[in-house]
Amino acid sequence: MRRTATTRVLVLGFLVLASACGRGRPGAQAPRHVDPASARETSSGTVIGFSESPKTFTWLGIPFAKPPVGELRWRAPQPPDAWTGVRDALALGSACPQMANPLGDQPDAKKGSVIGHEDCLVLNVYAPRSSADEAATRRLPVMFWIHGGGNSVGHAGSYDGSSLAGTYNVVVVTANYRLGPLGWFRQEALLADAENDDERSGNWGTLDQIRALEWVRDNAATFGGDPNNVTIFGESAGGTDVMALLLSPRAAGLFHRAISESGGTNSAELARAENMVDDPTPGDAQSSGEAALRILFPGAARDDARKRVEALRPSERASRLRSAELGTVFAAYGGGQERMGGMLDLPMVLRDGAVIPAEDALQLFEQGRFNRVPVILGSNRDELKLFFFGDPRQVRWWFGFLPRMRDPKRYELGAQYGTLSWKRGSVDAPAQAMKQTPGSEVYAYRFDWDEEPSFLGSDFSKLLGAAHGLEIPFVFRDFEGNPFGRMFTERNRAGREQLADDMSSYWAQFAYAGVPGRGRSGQLPEWKPWDTADGADKFIVFDTHADGGVRMDSHEVTKSVILGQLAHDSRADEALRCEIFQQLVEHQAAQPDDRAAAGCSEKGLASVAER
Repeated sequence: MRRTATTRVLVLGFLVLASACGRGRPGAQAPRHVDPASARETSSGTVIGFSESPKTFTWLGIPFAKPPVGELRWRAPQPPDAWTGVRDALALGSACPQMANPLGDQPDAKKGSVIGHEDCLVLNVYAPRSSADEAATRRLPVMFWIHGGGNSVGHAGSYDGSSLAGTYNVVVVTANYRLGPLGWFRQEALLADAENDDERSGNWGTLDQIRALEWVRDNAATFGGDPNNVTIFGESAGGTDVMALLLSPRAAGLFHRAISESGGTNSAELARAENMVDDPTPGDAQSSGEAALRILFPGAARDDARKRVEALRPSERASRLRSAELGTVFAAYGGGQERMGGMLDLPMVLRDGAVIPAEDALQLFEQGRFNRVPVILGSNRDELKLFFFGDPRQVRWWFGFLPRMRDPKRYELGAQYGTLSWKRGSVDAPAQAMKQTPGSEVYAYRFDWDEEPSFLGSDFSKLLGAAHGLEIPFVFRDFEGNPFGRMFTERNRAGREQLADDMSSYWAQFAYAGVPGRGRSGQLPEWKPWDTADGADKFIVFDTHADGGVRMDSHEVTKSVILGQLAHDSRADEALRCEIFQQLVEHQAAQPDDRAAAGCSEKGLASVAER
């Protein structure tokens, strides 16, 4: 499922309205003091952390790789240098370079500027409180979080693992990784001196995640974790990265369970990621080849820049690219338009044939050619509403702070079918494919919580509902440090806190046993695995008791289901059907030739759905 630029809008107005607190942002950190009992010996040296709760220790900003600067830019990450003495792990490291955005570590930075530093490959550890000797014998499950943000914005410090770690006796790790053009960039000149497949990959962000997992393998035990029981989990782009790691031979053995929250199987062929737009096999307009012209000769006409680039020796080309200013690198991708909240649109997760296989993801899942571990796949019932909410074509803001749908029917139907497409691409199709291999353990969920408040006539339960990303505070049991802010009120406290207890309990039980079962307490409804049989239970629904509670559901989303439902939806006339159908084509839930056959009529769409 491919997100277009218009559907990757970050909701700037909502983030302002929500008044997100500053937890997790380096500029907002309160002074912290070392706790002597938190001293731990890692493979690079001793670190000492702090405690903000009686149940947990926290260590922030631990390097897991050398800074990827200078000659190490656009190279595979290297193990970090050792240090002598004791290193304080009291403050978050820098976010990786990205365009200024509300989810970065400098939320007040000037729009269009580049924030973060290349020396950013650090991670954070949250673990149950214990002495060093006790920790070395505990062997607790490790939960490794991969943050979202379109793989081009965000940072690990936005997520506090203390509650999850302290409540369920697990070790939580959150890690940075290179983003956008620094994370996924493959250019011929940079490969000239490559010594192995990693150095030829172009998947620098993916390799950062693998390097962080190698650090976990080597160091989990000193924090009380079990290196042989690691669960990777991530949301949105982080969920897509989880799927990529499931497919990556390089990641084999580094994790033992996987959870993809609202992810997908998005990836890019090397030709699209690297070639010029006028090559025999055309590349993307934002390919590394095209971007290199703009990085090396900014402001020059394209044809002139290409001639000048081709006149450079490969070694000189590589040297100039690695020494280019960050602002020049990011400007080559359009600088991060305001309407995209700093997110950049470029090919990412490259099918290089080594770190990421060259074949189609669903085909690989069907053939069992993936890292065979228990998997949870999930999505939210109203994914698209987050993006619709921030789209001025969909929402009008009265007086700058009161949102109103421009066309409620168009809003609801577009979000409904776009979300069905998302569920198909991120949950149902991968689940069905994985289950073709006997013995595959796959569980699925849908998050339905929609009890947001109304404010001066703006009903956020309709505007947002169970929107993209809203499940994260429920999983982490943390309603304070997130951008949804005022959506969590005293009135909805009891229901959401109970649902958070339920969801986090399932996540923790899955980390312990590879089966979510009835949660850690053993008292919750049984979460059954995905069953391929027609009419059988396939996924669990997460909602409060007032809205039906936690329960199993059997409805599978396929292309025929989506088009058949649209064909017979009495709320839509042919013009609106055509608009929604075009969205489905963009999301790859339908094909362009289907449209020609259907004509967007009720009869035509129904005929395509029956194929």
